[in-house]
Amino acid sequence: MTSISSMRTLYCAARAQVRAIHCSAARNDAVVISGRKLARQIRQEARQEVEQWVAAGNKRPHLSVVLVGENPASHSYVLNKTRAAADVGISSETILKSSSISQDELLDLISKLNNDHNVDGLLVQLPLPEHIDEREVCNAVIPEKDVDGFHVVNVGKMCLDQSSMLPATPWGVWEIIKRTGIPTLGKNVVVAGRSKNVGMPIAMLLHTDGRHERPGGDATVTISHRYTPKEQLKMHTKIADIVVAAAGIPNLITADMIKEGAAVIDVGINRVLDPLTGKAKLVGDVDFEGKFRMTIFVLGFLKTGAWNFFRIL
Repeated sequence: MTSISSMRTLYCAARAQVRAIHCSAARNDAVVISGRKLARQIRQEARQEVEQWVAAGNKRPHLSVVLVGENPASHSYVLNKTRAAADVGISSETILKSSSISQDELLDLISKLNNDHNVDGLLVQLPLPEHIDEREVCNAVIPEKDVDGFHVVNVGKMCLDQSSMLPATPWGVWEIIKRTGIPTLGKNVVVAGRSKNVGMPIAMLLHTDGRHERPGGDATVTISHRYTPKEQLKMHTKIADIVVAAAGIPNLITADMIKEGAAVIDVGINRVLDPLTGKAKLVGDVDFEGKFRMTIFVLGFLKTGAWNFFRIL
C-alpha cells in the first residue's frame, strides 16, 4: 500500500493555494507571503515520490472520486482535485451520480471501490443530499483508502497521536506552520471554529505531544465556537501567538483582536456580495483590509481540494 503517501502529499499541495504574511521585528506592517510557492514545492515533492514509486516497477497510484448531485462548488472542488492528481502523475476518475441515488446504492458503490485493487485512494465529495447519512458514508470507505481522513478509525488515530490519514485543511494548516517556521512549542493558540473536519483536527494537531508517533505542536490551544461571546473571543486572541480562523464568519477576526507579532491563519471560505460590483465574492474569516502590525498572516481560501492526496505509505 504505498500509493497513499504521494496522494496525501498532493492533498497538501492542492490546499496550499494561500497567501501568508510574515513580518520581522523591524517592520510595523504585515508582509504578504504567497502560499503558492509552498504549493509548488509540495507538488514537486509528490511528483518525485510518484515517479520514484512507478520507476521501481509499481503500479501508478489511482484516485476514485464519487460526486453526487449538481452542487457547483462540489464540482469545482472535484475538478481541482483531479487536476492536482494529474499534475503529479496520479491517475484519477470521477464517478458522477444523481442526487436521487439511494443511500444503499451509494454504499454498494463504495463497497465495490473498496474491493477494487486498482483503486488506491477513495473519497466521496461532501456535502451529500439530505436523505443520505454522511457519517455512515464516511465510515463506509475503508481506512486504508480514506483520503479525506474522515473514517472514525482515522479520526481516532489522529486523536491518539498515531499515524493516519489527516483531513485536508487541518493538514494544510499544519504543513504551512511547519514550512514557514512558525513556532508552536509552548505557544498560545486560538482556533475559532470547532467543526469535526477542520477546527477540531487543527486543535488536535497543534496541542498534542511532539514526541509521539504523529508529532504535534505542543501548544496550549483554546477553541471558540458560535456561542463564544465576541468580547470573550477577543480576550483569548489578544494573548494568542497563533490564531486560526475557521468559523465561516466573514471578518470575524479584526486587527484590534491580534497582538503584534502573532500569526494569523485564515481558512475560512465565505461567499459575500461585493457592494461595488453587486457580484458574489469569496472572503475569509479575517478582515484582511484591517491594519495588522508585525503579524504573520496565512490567509487561505483553501478551495482547491485534496491536501491529503494519497501519501501511499
